Amino acid sequence: MVNIITDSTADLGSALLSRYNIDTIPLYVIIQGKSYVDGIEIDIADLFKSVQESGQLPKTSAATIVGFQELFERPGEQVYIGISSQLSATVRNAQLAAEQIEPGKVHLIDSLNLSSGIGLLALKAAQLRDAGVPAQEIAERVTALVPKVRTAFVIETLDYLFKGGRCSAMQNLMASLLRIRPIIAVQPDGTLNVREKVRGSRSKALATLLDDVRANLLQIDPQHIFVTHTGCDSDAEYLKQELLNLSPTSEVHITTAGSVIASHCGPDTIGVLYLLK
Repeated sequence: MVNIITDSTADLGSALLSRYNIDTIPLYVIIQGKSYVDGIEIDIADLFKSVQESGQLPKTSAATIVGFQELFERPGEQVYIGISSQLSATVRNAQLAAEQIEPGKVHLIDSLNLSSGIGLLALKAAQLRDAGVPAQEIAERVTALVPKVRTAFVIETLDYLFKGGRCSAMQNLMASLLRIRPIIAVQPDGTLNVREKVRGSRSKALATLLDDVRANLLQIDPQHIFVTHTGCDSDAEYLKQELLNLSPTSEVHITTAGSVIASHCGPDTIGVLYLLK
């Protein structure tokens, strides 16, 4: 038996987790000194309300070693796909927990990604498991897919990046004055970087995401494409329909980001995520 595990930052949603029989381990959000379990004890509406009222950005913390040990000690082999080690200590905690388990039972994959960029890899792992592929081979094949994940988000407001120390006050002010919406992309080393600065309307920024898909259309794995967002349902539906018209994908999944991801990117963030062949 092979169990596929990811963490709450994979932003797959309960329906996909159930459909593909994937387990999750939560990270945590800390608001004004109180810790909440991501995806269970807090949602993004409560998160954004707290920031608006207090002016304080939430903090986040990794999944625990004890939590990993409980999952890893279950019957069967465990394949865990986690948030980028460059963005969280979660994968490191998984490694520490795995060291306490019998050799060969746990297979760890550093996604070098976040949000449903991790989810894309978890779905592939689940499909391989269901096809009868052994755990070690699943880990090897999914690890080979890590460089093929493409993750990019339009950030509507720089306030969260500013409050989190990721951009200066002057950058925040100038972006507001010039109506600049940065597109944040995950880099090959698992870090984040501004890929592009879109000046003008939000619709122009959304069109830029679609242009990226259009430019890579022949190389995209059509099986799964994700639109993941932090509370902008109409934009998500718009992107889904455009993607369905644009590409031969069999499924475009819309998912809502959890509180850990939303803590760093803020409201009305939206992204398109896909795998290359």
